[in-house]
Amino acid sequence: MAESATPLNVGSEPKRLRITEIFCSIQGESTSVGIPTVFVRLTGCPLRCQYCDTAYAFTEGEWMSFDEIGAAVSGFNLRHVTVTGGEPLAQKRCLDLLTSLCDEGYVVSLETSGALDIANVDPRVIKVMDLKTPASGESGKNRWENVQYLRECDQVKFVLCNRKDYEWARSIVQQHQLMHRCEVLFSPAFDDLQSRQLAEWVLEDRLPVRFQLQLHKLLWGNERGR
Repeated sequence: MAESATPLNVGSEPKRLRITEIFCSIQGESTSVGIPTVFVRLTGCPLRCQYCDTAYAFTEGEWMSFDEIGAAVSGFNLRHVTVTGGEPLAQKRCLDLLTSLCDEGYVVSLETSGALDIANVDPRVIKVMDLKTPASGESGKNRWENVQYLRECDQVKFVLCNRKDYEWARSIVQQHQLMHRCEVLFSPAFDDLQSRQLAEWVLEDRLPVRFQLQLHKLLWGNERGR
């Protein structure tokens, strides 16, 4: 990528984050699905969704400086980078990392639960905000103030476990007029809801949403680092 205009580490102490893993894979979700992408998975999450498939990111990981993270990312020689978790915004310096990656010329996306404030995320970052449904067990932690910060390039994702989740998400889309703010994504929880059933509900209601499956799971199941 292009040489950064400013060093990643400023001051006497290098900036660092606790990183669970850095790997490349096919983007399995969002409107960038199918694109080879580098994933930077940060450690830590304040949520405990019942269907979580990355619980190892709650506590695993090692501290890495921004220079070490940048070197690992550049080693894959890819243009797209997704910062994910866990909940990446649980580490305050995640905001600095997002800006640094943008400064390096990457196409950067952030996968966030929507439970933490997104107001200060660099405007060059594509935000993919996962609003938690009732069946996740964490819907009470959704930060609704975040909706006002969504832009046309951003996305709101609903992972649905059952009909109740679907009806809840449908009402949220209408209540907040999400279809006029950004792309809206509906996907079935991998082991809880049949994809065909969700597709039929979306068609019956003519919902202005994008139906999607988790492509990476169709390719590799729950294999770590994929």
